[in-house]
Order: sequence, then C-alpha cells, then structure tokens
Amino acid sequence: MPSQTDQGQRKEVELNRGLFVVRYKSAEDAALPPLVKVHPAPGHERQLQITTHPDSDPNTLWHPDTSLVVRANAKATLHVEVIAAQANGSRVATVKIEPITQGAPAKTADQSEPFLPDLHALRILGHVAGLGDVVVAADQWIAGPSAPSRIEGLAIEWPGAADLHLRYAVKSGAQTGRLTDTGEYAGTRGRALPLTGLILELSGGLSDSYQLTADAIFLNSPTMRVSGKSIVLSGPTGREPLVGLRLSVEQIEKSSTVQTPVTSQRPAAAINTPAPPLAAAPAAGRVRVFRSRLKQAAE
Repeated sequence: MPSQTDQGQRKEVELNRGLFVVRYKSAEDAALPPLVKVHPAPGHERQLQITTHPDSDPNTLWHPDTSLVVRANAKATLHVEVIAAQANGSRVATVKIEPITQGAPAKTADQSEPFLPDLHALRILGHVAGLGDVVVAADQWIAGPSAPSRIEGLAIEWPGAADLHLRYAVKSGAQTGRLTDTGEYAGTRGRALPLTGLILELSGGLSDSYQLTADAIFLNSPTMRVSGKSIVLSGPTGREPLVGLRLSVEQIEKSSTVQTPVTSQRPAAAINTPAPPLAAAPAAGRVRVFRSRLKQAAE
C-alpha cells in the first residue's frame, strides 16, 4: 500500500455532538478507486468513536458505495484521508457525511397555522469556470450581467423547505442528467463543460402555493425570466453556455391567476462577451466532502 505521506490527501471535518454516517459516494477512477481512511484528529480520540464491520479493517472504506458510522460525544475534528490504490493513482473521491437522528417527540401545534417554508434559507452553489465554487443566497446572481462566466455545475441547499420538495437536473452538451434532490451536486468541475440547460421543479403538499422564479443568461442572449412549479431554461439553440443564474422561490398570491409557467424576456441587450478563460485542470489529488443539511462547515 502506498504511504500516506506520498499518496494521501486529507481533509479535516468539524463535527458537533451526534451520530454520523460517512459514505464513500464515488471515485474518479472506478477501476482502481482510492481507499478512504477515517480517524480522529490527534487529541480528539476520546471524543470520537468509529464503528466498522467486525471483519473489516478498522476505519477504512475500500471502494465507493461503502460506509461507516462515527459517534461524536462532543465537538471534535475528524480526519478524512484518501489514499491512492497504486503509485501515481487517482486520489479523487467524493465522501458525504450525514447526521443520523432518531427524531423528537411531536410538539402540539396550532393546526390553523401550518409550518411554512423559509424562503430565505435557500442557498445555491455554482461552479464557475476560472473562479471555482460560488455560493449565493436566493435572488442573488451566480456570474450574471456584471460578470458573465461559464457555469459548470450546481448544488442547491434548502434546510427550511418544510413540505416543499425541489429537484433539478442539468444539461451539458447533448447530455441531460437525472433529476436530483437538494444537497446533491449536478454537473462537472474543471472539465470545461458548461451547462447548456437547467430543469427545476417543485412538488409536495405546499407546491400549489409556491412557484420558482429563475433569471438566466446564456452566452450572446438576452436575460430570460421563467416562473412556475416546473421550469426549463436553455438558450435559443440549446447549445449556448449558461453564464448567469439567479433563483428564488415565491409564494403565489391567492388572487394570482398564474396556472402555467410564464416565460418573458427582459428588455436587456444581448451580452456579447468573449468566452472567459477556462478553469485550470484539477490537481491530481482532491477530496470532496459534502454534508447535506448540516449547519456545520465541512471545510
């Protein structure tokens, strides 16, 4: 096995008190995936307990679609390390850390005032060519009119969605991905594959009272605004790169007559900007750690 010093990539993850599952989601090299080792940071051994199968090597995930459990008795730091399977092998892996909860007793609530979604809790991560990951709040631009640049991927977080479910899918070139749930990344990073289309839809018990509104700019095209429970964004030919996006969720007024998605174009001049410089190729080793619906930062 290659030495951790020569072949390993490590990230530190801060965990609060609780129970977590660490999932090895995917690897860039599916044939010879790197292994993932999880262990407490020095001095945090008493705060963290790692549980694996009794017949497996402790603290090690050998390939994607495997997982282990971490118990944090207090706030502590966890080391997530990716080690190449062979010399000069890939060290690119996606590891997701999710909390495990048993819920809590239901509280007596006034049924006349149902729990409403927090429209301000929406967060959109966009991977922008030449800039990397950019995170914005609802109704804020990723790239956009003042700084158009190719958007290569998206991830949407919405911890206050209540009885609303938001799913999305992206198109890169001629390929459209599957609809994915909030908290998951869709698209690419550092591969010079800009998004050329985007699909978003709302469902759930409250979906009839809310709608999505998206402003999008595709290269050499005017700003587009689309609203509805289900919306589709693309340029005039379907091949133009997405260079600006702004997204929000709005409550539909009772007097509103909006029944179907409405598309309109703002009176804005077409954006004729030269293609921005492509992002540099990723380093040989990279660990991506996502923690869906956690308030604590993974980085």
